[in-house]
Amino acid sequence: MKISSLSRRALLKSAGAAAAIAPLPLRAQDHLPASDPGPSTSTIGDRDRRMQWWHEARFGMFVHFGLYSVLGRHEWAMEEEGIPVAEYQLLARQFNPAPHAARAWAKLAKTAGMKYMVMTTKHHEGFCLFDTKLTDYCAPKQAAGRDLVAEYVEAARSEGMRFGFYYSLMDWHHPDGARCRNDEAARRRFVDYIHGQVRELCSNYGKVDVLWYDVNWPLSPEGWESVNMNKMVRQLQPDILINNRSGIPEDFTTPEQEIRAASTPWEACMTMNDSWGYQRADDNWKSPKTIVRNLLSCTRDQGNYLLNIGPRPDGSIPDPSIEILTSVGKWMDSYSDLIHRADRCQVGRSEFADFTRRGNTLFIHAYFWPGDTLAIGGLEQKVLSAKMFATGEPVQFIQEPFRVRFIGLQTTAPDPIARVLAVECDGEPTQNQMAIRIGRKREGV
Repeated sequence: MKISSLSRRALLKSAGAAAAIAPLPLRAQDHLPASDPGPSTSTIGDRDRRMQWWHEARFGMFVHFGLYSVLGRHEWAMEEEGIPVAEYQLLARQFNPAPHAARAWAKLAKTAGMKYMVMTTKHHEGFCLFDTKLTDYCAPKQAAGRDLVAEYVEAARSEGMRFGFYYSLMDWHHPDGARCRNDEAARRRFVDYIHGQVRELCSNYGKVDVLWYDVNWPLSPEGWESVNMNKMVRQLQPDILINNRSGIPEDFTTPEQEIRAASTPWEACMTMNDSWGYQRADDNWKSPKTIVRNLLSCTRDQGNYLLNIGPRPDGSIPDPSIEILTSVGKWMDSYSDLIHRADRCQVGRSEFADFTRRGNTLFIHAYFWPGDTLAIGGLEQKVLSAKMFATGEPVQFIQEPFRVRFIGLQTTAPDPIARVLAVECDGEPTQNQMAIRIGRKREGV
């Protein structure tokens, strides 16, 4: 059943010129910056070339693993609990994960529909999981007796995953990590140490896909000599992607624990509970539905979603992480193409669904199933056809001036996470809910 959309289109067109009505609340994508400064050590064109795989990937696994995993009280325990360096570094004598524990991480990432991984090679605690010549405070020279980063690289490659290295510039263990702020000799020593370790990471593991800096306290980008450091990185790894946390614009921005779109490439990094590192008492786990909703929000606005796991000290993955990501993976088995091959989607206002798009096809991901009728307001295009994406079953619809109603649907939720309708339109789907307000004003409502 269909009705003419001519009157609807006329009202939408006239509504677009009106300015007397208060604007609607803004979504994430409405806050985009006006310009793209481009990376500091490359060009926008080269960035676009290097980032093609990353844009298609959309979904990645973050892994926080280190001495804090032994404590099981959050990755900031050393600072927040005021643990002295001499006491904290004794944890290195206990930290001895099971050999090749990272293989289970990579298998789970693949199961969940993720396409890349990023692992902490050195967190703020200063302990290095890689083989470095610059300190003995590293896994190969302590209880583990081996290069845990090399094991991670092998695991990621074996599952066909792209991989990256997280590296914290801030260092609570290094004697110059804080004094470098006011002591030039200490700054010189510490910056040489940091640059040297970044060089090792970019030299010793073959092709590296991502360098993910964190916390550039206590120095300015000039103090870190970030431009020179990143030029070195690009010489060693011409195809690498670098985030913005060395204090200068590079390839992508990194909103943390929130989804905040930008005109430049962006990646929202988030936890599955409230902790990055293993926290045995943290039981505030996100549901598979919440994780899929976050992934859809990132995809709609052309961002990436980097979702964290915090392995136990032996390298095993907490059971809730396995259960949640396995459920997400089952959903991705049916709908991954709508994530990895999605275009930017302007449609985004609904209390029960999110949206992705490919060409002129709008995909309605109903995570709160509304019953036998599903309605979308303000769609500006004519709907040509609709179907359930997973089964291909046709869906009847009625198009009215300010809404489209999809009717005759199953009354109970047919998918526990999100059911998807594929809606073919006569142009790129756009949404104008302001037209609803304008239309009601004209009608005296």
